This record gives sequence, C-alpha cells and structure tokens, in this order.
Amino acid sequence: MSRESLGDSVARDVLDNLLEGCQVVGRDYRYLYVNDSIAKQGQRSREELLGRTMMACYPGIEATEMFGVLQRCMADRTHHRMENEFTFPDGSKGWFELRFMPVPQGVCILSLDISEQKRAAADLARTEEQLRQAQKLEAIGRLAGGIAHDFNNVLSVILSYSDFIREALKLGDPLKDDIDQIHAAGLRAADMTRQLLVFSRQQARQLKVLNVNEVLAGTEKILRRLLGADVSLTMLPANHGWSVKADASQIEQVVLNLAANARDAMPRGGKLTIETKNVELDREYARLHHEVVPGQYVMMGVTDTGIGMDKETQARVFEPFFTTKETGKGTGLGLATVFGIVKQSGGHIWLYSELGKGTTFKIYLPRATEVPIVRPSVTLSPIATHGNETLLVVEDDEHVRAVAVGILRRHGYRVLEAPNAGEALMIGEEHSATIHLLLTDVVLPRVSGRQLAERLVSTRPEMKVLYMSGYTDDAVLQHGILESNVAYLQKPITRDALTRKVREVLDSARG
Repeated sequence: MSRESLGDSVARDVLDNLLEGCQVVGRDYRYLYVNDSIAKQGQRSREELLGRTMMACYPGIEATEMFGVLQRCMADRTHHRMENEFTFPDGSKGWFELRFMPVPQGVCILSLDISEQKRAAADLARTEEQLRQAQKLEAIGRLAGGIAHDFNNVLSVILSYSDFIREALKLGDPLKDDIDQIHAAGLRAADMTRQLLVFSRQQARQLKVLNVNEVLAGTEKILRRLLGADVSLTMLPANHGWSVKADASQIEQVVLNLAANARDAMPRGGKLTIETKNVELDREYARLHHEVVPGQYVMMGVTDTGIGMDKETQARVFEPFFTTKETGKGTGLGLATVFGIVKQSGGHIWLYSELGKGTTFKIYLPRATEVPIVRPSVTLSPIATHGNETLLVVEDDEHVRAVAVGILRRHGYRVLEAPNAGEALMIGEEHSATIHLLLTDVVLPRVSGRQLAERLVSTRPEMKVLYMSGYTDDAVLQHGILESNVAYLQKPITRDALTRKVREVLDSARG
C-alpha cells in the first residue's frame, strides 16, 4: 500500500470514528462523503445518502435556514457557523451546532449534536420561570394576608357597631335602611378578606379524608343552575377514585369558581367537562414542574370550550384582583381562591389554554392513605347566646377589644379585659373569683396567645380558652392552634359569631 493510500485510509478511519458529524456536499448538493456520526444524526444510512441530493434525502430542506447558509458558503467560499434545529424523518427534533467550510469539491459541514444541552437549558429556563412565578405569587400572598388581617380588625368594628345601632333603632326608623346597607357592605368586604386568606394559604380548614367524586356529585345540581341552559355539563368521574385529605367545602368552592369562570368564557354557550382520574406523577413530571413531588394524585380536570386566554393573561390569571372582565363584573378573586386552596391542600394546578379553543385546568391533590370515616348525622340544638360567666378578653387592638367587650357585656357576661399578655397575667393573679373563659388573640406583642393560655390554665385548670385571629399565618401554625382541636374564632368578629362561639365553648366545657 502506498503512503498516499495509507494516509487516505487512516484519515477515513479517523473521520468515521469522530463523535462529530462530518459530511461533504458537492456543488449540486449531492452527498459525496458522510461519516458514521452523520448517518446516526440524520437517521439515514450511508447508503441512503451517498450520491443522492440533500433535497431527495430530506424533502423540504431547501426551505430551511441551514440550506440558505450552505448556499452562501457555496457562493462566497467563506466559513460560516450556526445552531440549527433539525426535524428528523420520524418527526422528532434535535439541535446541532454546524460549521460550514468550503472545500474544492463543495462544502464540508461539521455537526455537533447539542440537543441534550438545549433541552437542559430549556428545562432550566422553564424551572426558573416557574420559580419566579411562584415567588411572585408568594409575595402577593403575604401582602394579601397582611392586608386581610388588618382589614378584618377594621371590619370587626364596622360590623359590630352597625349591629349595636340596628338594635338601638326603633321599628320604622328611617336610618335603619342606611345601617342595613352599611352592614351588608361590611359582610361583602368580609367575604373578600376570606378569599384573600384562602389565596395566601392563611385560612383555617376542616380536613377530612374524602372522595372527590362524591364532592362533585353533591355539586352537580348547583353547577347546572350556575351554568344555565346554554352550557352543557359532562361529569366523568374515575372508577374507584382514590381519596384525598382536604376540606370538602374548599373543594366545592374550587369547582364552583372554575365553573363560574368557564361560564363567563362561554357567553354564547358551550360545553363544560369535569373529570377525575387516579394518576401517578413521576420524577420526569416533577422535574418539569416546580414544587411538584412525585407520587400518587387524584386529578380533577375542568375543560371549557370558551374564548381561551393569551399567554400574558395566563401568566397573571391567579393573581388576586386581576380580571379581564369589565368593571363591576367580578372581583378578580375567583381563580386566586382556587390557587390558594390547591396549594394549601398540598396540591398542584396546571393550566392550558388557546385563544378561540378553550381552557383546561388540571388540579392534582395528593392521594390520602387513610380510609374515609362515615359519621352519623347529628341534629344540633339551637345554641344560646347569653350568659353570666366571667370572661377575660385579651386583644392588643383597642377598637376590636372594645367591640368584643361591648358585645359580651350586652349579652350578660362579666368581662375583664387586657391589651397584652402581661396585664392579663396580672389580672389572673389578682382576680380571686373564677374566670370561666379566656378569649385571646393568637398573635400578641412579646408573649403569644398560646403561651398566655398555657400559663393561665396552669393555675386555673377550670378555665376554658377560645382563640381568635384575623389571619392564620406561619406564627399561628407554629403555636399549634390549627393543628389541634382547640376552639378558634376567625375574624372579623360579629355579634352572632362571637356570642354563639363563646356559649358553645362554655357549654361544651360542662359536658
């Protein structure tokens, strides 16, 4: 073998074993040489490629950006470099880094498969965007929760004093309608603060092991009335649906809010489909979806045939007070409430929408390992609202404290009051008679309501405790209020809610 032949053989062996693809394309765009890597990258054998044109081997390639760069290299005989997204014969896609070098026979193209790097970069970008979105909603949630807490104190004063005035007015007083309007507006505002608390995951819940199919079945009549005659409803429950641990009323609220949103997206009528499935989310799904933990879930899907949403709307759809409806047509809290409930339940929500084609929400709730407990129904007897026991009210907001004390005294109770834990402890030491119940805010300056209760109960074991708070943030959870069966009253305080809860706790103590 001559030196030249030996050199050609060695060069061919080297080229054939390169991880980088190498191909030589003639001036008529026929394949003159391809190595093994090119055959693998292009999903065509060397025999299928050699001697044939690029257009014959890969129909439509002449319309690609890559072919345009190749033509320029053929014409101007200069080097070029680019990244190219390539569609394989089987329809899948890959990314390649290409270098074009003119050679006497035509152009030599070196190609490096960078598909994995591109996919990894895309996954990272998607995860970063999901993280940014989660952080934004978390920040909004903290702000919303703080606003709701402070606003609940204000509403406690508005609602309670409007009650006082209504009681004092004589029948037929012209001011009664005005006061009723004030009270009604206060109740609407209280409902909005409750929705803000749900969004910020700061609402007390009554967790039970339940079957989502049964919850949906219980809402079907309401849903049909809500949707109206021009929207058809299809329910597709899973066979042998798994159980979840959640608050049944919150799950109902999720369904109703999504249905109301779908109805508004179908002003000329349409179809709403609600389905449930048992699913398992694997590590790959969790890798692509921030905050998702692999495992078994119950999926609830809500799909409408409405107007759909653009990308900008989808990015903001869960923000409180964000709405695409005209002024006066909505508060913008419906989907924010859904988001908060799902997250507070340890779940995940996924949204897909196209303009003119409709929207799908998929909610994944973790499967519960416990078995649902069926309890017999109990007929509750009316609860009295008056009494003559001695109560100690501890609240650092003087206006809220004045309202609570005023309500309780109007209902016959003897009331002691303190603005903080220190003064409450002094009252506990100095008051010789029985204190039947401690009503305390959960979050107090320096010493928490839970710590105050523990210290007072240690010396007055007969004393019962009722906690109250305008929100249930991490501080409340750390004090164990929501993780136990202690009595709890959610602000804003109203006369009926306060007196019924106080009476309920006192009477249950005797039992």
